[in-house]
Amino acid sequence: MKLVYEWLKGFVQLPASASPEELRARFSLSGTAVDSIEPSAAGPVLDVELTANRGDCMSHYGLAREAAALYNLPLRTPAPELREASDSVSSAVRVEIESPELCGRYTARVLRGVKIGPSPEWLRRRLEAIGQASINNVVDATNYVMFELGNPLHAFDLDTLAEKRIVVRRARAGETMRTLDGVDRKLSAETCVIADARRAVAVGGVMGGAETEISSGTRNLLLESAWFEPISVRRTSKRLGLRTEASQRFERGADPELAELASRRCAELILQIAGGEVLAGVVDVYPAKPRVLQLELTRRELLRILGADVPDRDIEQILKALGFEPVRVDTARGSVGSLMAAWECRRPTWRGDVTREVDLIEEVARHYGLERFPARLPAAKQPAARAAHAEDEEQLRALLVGLGYREIVTITHVDAERDAIFRAADSTPVRIANPIAEDASLLRSSGAVSMTAALGWNLNHGQRDVRLFEIGRRYAWNGAAPVETRIMTLGATGLAREKGLIEGEREFRFEDLKGDLDRAGEFGGGLVWSAGGPAWLASRSAATIALGDGAVALGCAGQLARPVAERLKIRQEVFLAELALDPLYAAYAAERARRRYRPISRFPAVERDFSVIVPDGTAFGRLADAIRSLGIAEIANIEALDLFRGKGMPEGHHSLLIRVTFQSYDATLTDAQMAEASARIVQALELLGAKLRVA
Repeated sequence: MKLVYEWLKGFVQLPASASPEELRARFSLSGTAVDSIEPSAAGPVLDVELTANRGDCMSHYGLAREAAALYNLPLRTPAPELREASDSVSSAVRVEIESPELCGRYTARVLRGVKIGPSPEWLRRRLEAIGQASINNVVDATNYVMFELGNPLHAFDLDTLAEKRIVVRRARAGETMRTLDGVDRKLSAETCVIADARRAVAVGGVMGGAETEISSGTRNLLLESAWFEPISVRRTSKRLGLRTEASQRFERGADPELAELASRRCAELILQIAGGEVLAGVVDVYPAKPRVLQLELTRRELLRILGADVPDRDIEQILKALGFEPVRVDTARGSVGSLMAAWECRRPTWRGDVTREVDLIEEVARHYGLERFPARLPAAKQPAARAAHAEDEEQLRALLVGLGYREIVTITHVDAERDAIFRAADSTPVRIANPIAEDASLLRSSGAVSMTAALGWNLNHGQRDVRLFEIGRRYAWNGAAPVETRIMTLGATGLAREKGLIEGEREFRFEDLKGDLDRAGEFGGGLVWSAGGPAWLASRSAATIALGDGAVALGCAGQLARPVAERLKIRQEVFLAELALDPLYAAYAAERARRRYRPISRFPAVERDFSVIVPDGTAFGRLADAIRSLGIAEIANIEALDLFRGKGMPEGHHSLLIRVTFQSYDATLTDAQMAEASARIVQALELLGAKLRVA
């Protein structure tokens, strides 16, 4: 919601100290966040971020009410005055509501002899300041009053309405109409339409129709100001893919009592800038007024929720300013002492989100000042306990951070088309019944969906070297209910090593990802790697991962396939991994149970490096297994240090640097022992087609 500072001041006379910056701070501290302040021809404009329940604040008048309560100032209520013609509006138009469950109130005024033209400069400036293009004086007037008071309005060319009649009804089967955006819409029976005697002329609460729009030749108007049922408007807007300023206000819950006032204010403005005359009275069809909800606020509950008291005078002042009309009732109930104080409140029609006592407490707290309450936790009703595998998760998290990864937390609601790229063929997705957006209609089937989105976002914002991890969940449908699987997802792209004084920069490779995962697997006894993976990984750099002897599958790792990367508009190599956490944590626990104390050897370790040339496709795991099969008891560790392809290498071959660490617990290793062990290792490697590289 864009808020023009000078427009707001027309409803509440702010003190000189209340600059736009100071107002922004006060709003934000009270729960109405202001993202920014921007200059405009109409003065400073505050960009206010509203939660979905605060439809009452989607206008300058609504935000002025908040400001008046914050500064304890009077609110100027609009009081438009009309000079009406002698003819009655009831003789010029008829209104009938056939579907009161969809439209709870409909008002109609008639203006004759208007002159369509451009709007005055002051009105255009204000509309442009909030991002609205000027169309003509009548349409601009309806938009202006919507942003001023919060109630959407619509103007029909009266002469285009058959029989000068308005019928609010459900759309008929197969009925279509062209909306103001020039699109022909097929309507369903769930859609509320405004019709004349022959056809639908507007989608109720969403958009008007092209056949009855205001044009340069329009002279007579029917001015609509109504209240439409929020859920119906929301569903219609979503079904038609048509989200408008009007639909946003109705679906959040507009004030039904505001309809007539908004109509009167708009008629006053049209007469001022377009001339003409307004017929006497208003056609106001109001099938059922909303019931008045009585709410009680007690000091006892306020103390229980907030943990600190608020003075009586402040409670009453805040609630009165917000329209709740508090009445002190504690003495009438025979209560004794201030702790039993209570207030009866009437919910105003513009605050449909307030339904319980705790809602009143929230209003008091945010206007009194949340910073004035002590920061302390409430007493726990049950003892706290660490979650299962919490220690394992902390250990894994610390390792990944130490390896240079940054943790992210993403939303699991994803786009169906993107999810299909990473979803296994035998997996059924979990669909959200009422998604917040079309691109968030599924629960993700793979962590790679969110990880590629996060990597792409960073790359698009100039961050080329990225290493991320997420500990979260993936989802699948088993035919009766969703199944959640805890997963760890890794993503990396860019440089693995920056340029230094001695070493040059190096791109992140599959070997780096494998090494990082092997480090994580060490806590569980090691990982088993096999070539191959899902279709979204490049076949030459893809692997499936398992535990132990390979019987327990964990997940996969590899390079994102080029066609997938191009489809996602990722323009550099990306490496991904996804592991199931429950079997990994189980392996961690089993490894801890097997682990026994062993003192550090008193004798020094000896390292031997073997630089070998091997055929492409030779896995390091095979070479390491061959070395272990020799049964040399002094071998403490085997690791791959470097891989080289390029100049000097035979075609179809690459160089691999293997480091073997030896250590004895009985004596210092001799040169003769090391020479014998090294010779056996070279012989074992040669059996696999490796050749010792000579410098």
